[in-house]
Amino acid sequence: MCWSRIRWRRCRRRTRRVGWSSGPPLSCLSSSGGRWSTRSARRSVRRGPLGRDSMHDVVLTHRVRDALRWLNPHVPEVIREEALAAVAKDRSVMDRVRANREVYDLIRDGYRAEWQGDDGERQYATVLYIDFRDSSNNDWLAASQVWVAGDLHRRRTDTVLFVNGIPLVLMEFKDPNRPVKAAYEENLTDYRDTVPQLFVPNGFVLLSNGSEAKIGSTYSPWEFFGDWKVIDADGARGVVALETAIRGTCAQDRLLDLVENFVAFIERPGGLIKVVARNHQLLGVNAAIENLYRVRAAGDKRLGVFWHTQGSGKSLSMLWFTQKVLRQIPGAWTFVMVTDRTELDLQLHGEFADAGAISREANVHASSAANLRDLLAADHRYVFTLIHKFRLDAAAGETTMPVLSDRSDVIVITDEAHRSQYDTLALNMRRALPNASFMGFTGTPLIVGEELTRQQFGDYVSTYNFRDAIEDGATVPLYYENRIPELQLVNEDFADDLAELLEAAELDEDAEGQLARRFGKQYTLLTRPERLRRVAKDLVAHFVGRGFTGKAMYVGLDKAAAVRMYVYVREAWAEHLADLRVQHDAMDLLQRPWLASRIELMETTDMAVVVSQGQNEIATLEKLGLDIRPHRARMNNEDLAEKFKAADDPLRLVFVCAMWMTGFDAPSVSTIYLDRPMRNHTLMQTIARANRVFPDKDNGLIVDYVGVFRNLEKALAIYGAANAEVDSPIQDLDALVGALNAAIDTLAGLCASNGVDLIAMRDAKGFAHIALRDAAVENLLADDDTRTTFLAAARNVRKLFKALLPDPMAAAQQHTVAAIRVLAERVADVSRPPKADLDTISDAVDALLDRSVGAEEYVIRAAAEGSEPDPLIDLSQIDFDGLSAAFAGRKRAETDRLAALLKQRAVAAATRNPTRYDLVQRIEELIADYNAGSLNIDEYLRRLIELSKTLTDEEQRAVTEGLTEEELAVFDLLTKPEPTLTEAEREAVKASAKRLLAHLQDKLVLDWRRRAATTADVRVTIRDVLDADLPADPYPPEIFDAKVQAIFDHVITAYGDDGSSVYAGDRVEVVTSGAGVATLTAPDIASIADSVVERIRTDAEFASRVADQLGLPGGAALRTVGEIITNDEDFTVEFKSTARWDLREDKPNKLMEDAVVKTIAGFLNTDGGTLLIGVDDTGAVLGLDHDYDRVQPKNGDGFVNWLTTHLINALGHPPVTRVRARIAVHDGKQICRVDVARCTEPTWAKTSKGGRVFFVRMNNSTRSMPDDEVDAYLRQRVA
Repeated sequence: MCWSRIRWRRCRRRTRRVGWSSGPPLSCLSSSGGRWSTRSARRSVRRGPLGRDSMHDVVLTHRVRDALRWLNPHVPEVIREEALAAVAKDRSVMDRVRANREVYDLIRDGYRAEWQGDDGERQYATVLYIDFRDSSNNDWLAASQVWVAGDLHRRRTDTVLFVNGIPLVLMEFKDPNRPVKAAYEENLTDYRDTVPQLFVPNGFVLLSNGSEAKIGSTYSPWEFFGDWKVIDADGARGVVALETAIRGTCAQDRLLDLVENFVAFIERPGGLIKVVARNHQLLGVNAAIENLYRVRAAGDKRLGVFWHTQGSGKSLSMLWFTQKVLRQIPGAWTFVMVTDRTELDLQLHGEFADAGAISREANVHASSAANLRDLLAADHRYVFTLIHKFRLDAAAGETTMPVLSDRSDVIVITDEAHRSQYDTLALNMRRALPNASFMGFTGTPLIVGEELTRQQFGDYVSTYNFRDAIEDGATVPLYYENRIPELQLVNEDFADDLAELLEAAELDEDAEGQLARRFGKQYTLLTRPERLRRVAKDLVAHFVGRGFTGKAMYVGLDKAAAVRMYVYVREAWAEHLADLRVQHDAMDLLQRPWLASRIELMETTDMAVVVSQGQNEIATLEKLGLDIRPHRARMNNEDLAEKFKAADDPLRLVFVCAMWMTGFDAPSVSTIYLDRPMRNHTLMQTIARANRVFPDKDNGLIVDYVGVFRNLEKALAIYGAANAEVDSPIQDLDALVGALNAAIDTLAGLCASNGVDLIAMRDAKGFAHIALRDAAVENLLADDDTRTTFLAAARNVRKLFKALLPDPMAAAQQHTVAAIRVLAERVADVSRPPKADLDTISDAVDALLDRSVGAEEYVIRAAAEGSEPDPLIDLSQIDFDGLSAAFAGRKRAETDRLAALLKQRAVAAATRNPTRYDLVQRIEELIADYNAGSLNIDEYLRRLIELSKTLTDEEQRAVTEGLTEEELAVFDLLTKPEPTLTEAEREAVKASAKRLLAHLQDKLVLDWRRRAATTADVRVTIRDVLDADLPADPYPPEIFDAKVQAIFDHVITAYGDDGSSVYAGDRVEVVTSGAGVATLTAPDIASIADSVVERIRTDAEFASRVADQLGLPGGAALRTVGEIITNDEDFTVEFKSTARWDLREDKPNKLMEDAVVKTIAGFLNTDGGTLLIGVDDTGAVLGLDHDYDRVQPKNGDGFVNWLTTHLINALGHPPVTRVRARIAVHDGKQICRVDVARCTEPTWAKTSKGGRVFFVRMNNSTRSMPDDEVDAYLRQRVA
């Protein structure tokens, strides 16, 4: 082919591209509004169409000079030249993003200048580069084919938009048959390297192939370039995506708005980044600004609800909204940024500080309620606070919230507005800021039941839902994977049985709520150890096998579940890693690299527990066999949030339950392991942790271990609805105020008719108030009707008041409602039974679950271990003789409480023996007589005492009869009310009762009550045994038949389909060594337990075997400190006088610390054991005073924290999870008890000299093992 033809083809290709990349875009600009000059800068000659001296220049200095002249006519020319030099200077030695920010600040805020005037006075002015308020007062130039020269290369850009000579927009185009990403990969990334000066003044970049268009900031990675879907708030679109993007961002007014108000520079751990608003953020903020003008003109203070789904940049929208108000709307605005969670509060404050809206040093973050008041009284642009700090100052005697600021230029912005904005704290906030305006930001929509949010904040001002965000690329798609482990539900009516158990316990509302959280069907199923271990193994395999190895979060039910799963995952992690290493060695060389990368991932991955602090968390988790201390130490000593956010940090897996579920932004998170039932807001906020955009991350993954898919479908139907319902539900509040006032009047009338002056009680102070309240309680307990009517009326008042909150109209009745609430609580307290013993009921629920649930491989069918809950107060131990004196003036209230207790106890007794129902009836009749006025208070109390003594005698009768409670029930049914028996016949009936129960044990099979055949078999067994055993004369046919029916009815009621019974605590079945079954009574069990405990105390070898069976760290773990000290050191026991202080030299000594590490490492590598620190080798207790002097705080907590951290540094995190340290007191001195469980993995210890040593226990000492013998020892240990 001839050379001329080649040149012609190249010329035609270049001409076609030039025409596409300049014609339509420039014509679109010209028609978008305003006057644009257009130039083609293909010629590269000096002072070409752009008037530049050199192709190195990107700022058109002559145009900038002209603009400075007409925008700043009163500024001396020399100052204008300074401003020109400032914007055009070489910044090549600076960090590129910081250079861009420096120029951006000049363009937006102007050049601040000072000079000496002709009169000798100092003159000050801000020199403007661009008129952001009047677009027609600027010079607009669109240049195509702009050549720019770098140090080594020249590049020709497609289109550059200049405003007053400053290149604010770069456009790069590809042919329609090319992907738009090619413009980024082939051109933009190259320009950034070869002609970096082009980007120093740049505002944003537009990339397109015509049918697609992407907008991004100057240095955005490709993943953060987004679509620009609509031109304006009306949803107008161009013919193609490029037209929409140009009209939406480059029309003159819109371009100025975008550059001035929707750019942010944010400090991140990896450096400064630049962010440009996406389409939905700009439209949403501008809609909010328009609404601000509109509602304030109308005198309203509700600025609306801003719903943008999680991950779509809601915090940035807050920032841009507040900054635009400060720049464009006159006034000394203050924004009060309110959240309801500490982590959100800290994060929001940090984001505004990182973006430069506030300085890190600025004291605008409320540290306390008092500090909040100081901040609001001052003139700050921003104040950040938790809503909880709007509380009354009780110490100052406040009863109402004072006005903290009456300014009208205060805007309160609440994050996640639907959660906490309707209670008394919210009312306090509105009373403190009576003239403020309120705006709610939320990442989740307002669903049924949350109309109050709009009532307090107004209607939606902007909506951007889950589906919108995915379609726009603001978030990545989320995928769902169901990996629910299969469980075998032996008892299919588990839920009904659990409900019956709760009802039988007669729990009050609070206790039932606790049990519902703690032992609801799903809760306890999900926390059974066998299930959690299977989930842990699956999680490890899934985590390691993923394609994109982003970070992951496991979400457990609660703190205990998170800590327990951490332990189980660690165990499964070690097993999986060992398997991979074996596979790696067996693979051929070609297959090894991928497996090697998985092994490296596992070896380098760090994991952590992140849970909120709680009162008594150490003791609470210790009861569950868990140690929170090493995790808490790490949470306190490390910035885990920043480590997890940092993509290159090895902290890749965290275990949480509530923290980091809202507002936590870690873009590299790609997987959420959901092991907690969720719905609505909580579900969407949680899964959104995985929807952030991140390089090479195509999607987020939700791994479901609990079955939330149904709730997820419901939530997505709302959160992703194409057209969110925005009809206003706001109704007139005057009707609600009237209803509240009427309800209070009704209740006050009821009180007055019973001798209670509600208003006088409300207004009384101190002791006078208490006296009136107690007298009111007495009067309102006159009878059941009065009590129940009052409580119902009080509930109605509270409901109406809560519905009105936090509207200021509720404030007028606040004190009255508070007085009603206190009075109602007292009336309810004295008339309800005591709270059930949750621990006792927990045992019963655990027993039910053990019988009802198994993993795939096995089914648990043990005898029931639970029992009826014991009353919290033992009535038989009450000193009734002193009752009248002790409760003088409060007889009625206290006697009602005792009646309730007595009835509860009688019902429990009757449940175990139906012949006792006459006691229940007698108590009910006594209460009814008293309520009817037939008894005075003293007679009522006397009869209660008699009934209590009768009940106590009845509860002890089984012992005097020589029977168990279960046998006594059958005996009583056979002998009451008839027949009359001789002593010999009574003994025969007792024997019959025992033999009958023995025969029934084999008949009460699974689901026996639900099958006709098994029910009939039980009836026949009862008849046959009684027919054979009962003496004939006292039991003629008619009495015999009645007794058979009574026994059958009792068995139906008392024995469940799953082997449970109301006597479950009275006996237990055990499998004997001969594979038989023995039935042990409660005395038998107590006797065996006593002998076992005694042998544990005296027989170290036996104690070690028991500890090994229970998975405890050596036999000493079963003994008290006193029992350990009375014996010498042995294989599993070691004493240390001190951990840090050399007693001989009387000074600190690192060797002491090494000795502690050595002993614990030896226990870990052998069979576990117990170390006592503060006890010398002879067993003398020395205490920890010297060690306490070396820690902060100087107490047991400080010492345990130091020890935990020291062990982590010396041994690593995994082994320390096997160590439990706690402070004990012996001989009046504090010592530290350290129980160490056997570790499954070998543990090397770092010494203070820097070496790594493998220690083991040998007899009663700890020795180091030579490195060349460790492998042999480990093989022997595994075997």
